[in-house]
Amino acid sequence: MTASDPGGPHRFRFLATSIAGRSLDVAEARDGEAAHTNGLVVFVSAGGSVARQRSEVLVQSALLGAGSLDQRWVKGLWARPSVARRYLALEGRRVLTELAGRYPLAAALDLGGKPGTATAHESLELARSRAAVPDPPEWFGVIKPSRLLTPSAGPGARATDQELRLEFDPLDLPEADDEGDEEEPAESKVLKLFENPLFASRALTDYLRKMLGGSRASADGSAGAEAKVRAVRRASKVGEHARPLPTRIHFTDDGKPGAALGVGGALHPEWDVHKNRYRPDWCRVLDFPLTVAADIAAAGVPQDDVLRRRLSRLGLGPKVLRRRPDGDEIDIEPLIELFVDVRSGHSPPEHVYLDRRKRARDLGVLILLDASGSVTDADQAGLAVHDHQRRAAATLAATLEQLGDRVAVYAFRSQGRNAVHLPAIKAFGQRFDALGRARLNQLQPSGYTRLGAGIRGAGEILKREAGTPNRLLIVLSDGFPYDNGYEGRYAEADVGKALEELHADGMACLCLSIGTATTVDALERVFGSASYANAAALAELSPQMDELFLSALRRLAVPVAQART
Repeated sequence: MTASDPGGPHRFRFLATSIAGRSLDVAEARDGEAAHTNGLVVFVSAGGSVARQRSEVLVQSALLGAGSLDQRWVKGLWARPSVARRYLALEGRRVLTELAGRYPLAAALDLGGKPGTATAHESLELARSRAAVPDPPEWFGVIKPSRLLTPSAGPGARATDQELRLEFDPLDLPEADDEGDEEEPAESKVLKLFENPLFASRALTDYLRKMLGGSRASADGSAGAEAKVRAVRRASKVGEHARPLPTRIHFTDDGKPGAALGVGGALHPEWDVHKNRYRPDWCRVLDFPLTVAADIAAAGVPQDDVLRRRLSRLGLGPKVLRRRPDGDEIDIEPLIELFVDVRSGHSPPEHVYLDRRKRARDLGVLILLDASGSVTDADQAGLAVHDHQRRAAATLAATLEQLGDRVAVYAFRSQGRNAVHLPAIKAFGQRFDALGRARLNQLQPSGYTRLGAGIRGAGEILKREAGTPNRLLIVLSDGFPYDNGYEGRYAEADVGKALEELHADGMACLCLSIGTATTVDALERVFGSASYANAAALAELSPQMDELFLSALRRLAVPVAQART
């Protein structure tokens, strides 16, 4: 800001907010840095003229308002600067042409040609192709996927654990100027390794993997500039420590194991802690619908008002309420309409505010119920552990379904590694009606507890069928993994590995031990890499269930090695 320019770029914040349809601030970028945005702030060129900065604000906020910088498009631009530049040229012209009908400022801009695409998808496809695309004007700025893909907290938000620990996030590193097409000499790779600011971190492992056989092209940026912290790639053949992918089972006749169940299954790996490697295709996991007797008795579900109130507080997605009588921000469009109405002699209600509330629920939950023989033990009142956990599963499923979450309920039991069964009590998309309650009530415990395989099978179902960005596996078990050749340290290590795999695939886990005599030390050994709790009855955990859910979901933002400490 200078004496001749008392407003500075901050003067454009209302213009940017109006175009983008969201609250935006405007600030100057660092010297020599092109105009860009991180979704919360539009950064304009430092020292630029008022007209130049206004043009930069127009194009960057128009891209945000049109959805051109949504994650589904920006992910395709990561570490591909030339594609990002071509995409910006196409989308910039398209969105500004659309904006010209509403904003005379946009109509006065020289775009250097007409738009060649009609949607962001078309722009991305054309940018990826070999077709000729005119370069964008310099005042278009640039698109920085690293800034747009990194979650950013708004003003006044609570500091994250990462910010409190002052962790360095490589997603915010400068991006490469262009894509490299040629292999770099071995010397430069070694030098890059020691230039890496994340030396001795997980990014170092990712970098070595890329050097020793990764398929991504190298870039001209500094070492670690493309390394995503906590990004995990599942591989099928990259050494003995890599996790093998599950192998789907296809039954061709009735003579093969599990064909009578009428569905397929999968062969999952198992972690051998003694040999420090996976056993690929070791456990056969079969999921199938649980059948019930013809007469379905009306089965009630224990109601828990405290649980419902606590879980109703979970707002995992922000909900913007417009045209409100009060709120946190001014809603530009109704404010303009109010001004026009007042000047026209009308007196409409002054509903000109935006209210941001966490109301949208985007949570998918799979409840995995232990149906092995170990849960037949009874407590002092004579009620079996299975009854406690079955009632807890029913209450949780009914409550979450009433709150609008996607819910599934599966049981698990095993008879050796070739018969790990996951009977479906309620699949995703089904209602927890009388039939579902009857399935749950008629479930009888038997067999053993090959818990790691059960978690892996349930995780695949949750990942494949939940259909939500936030996914949570709730394991109701006594925490005693046991089967033929599966016990002690071997079994505990395999369960821990399965939970880490779940975490790496972007799914949270909450382990609840209800009505059991399991000690805290035993639960820590088995469920220590996830969130867990135990109580004599679900009602004891209900007052803190919202915190338990959030604790499990927050662990997804923490590296697995730190989550276990």
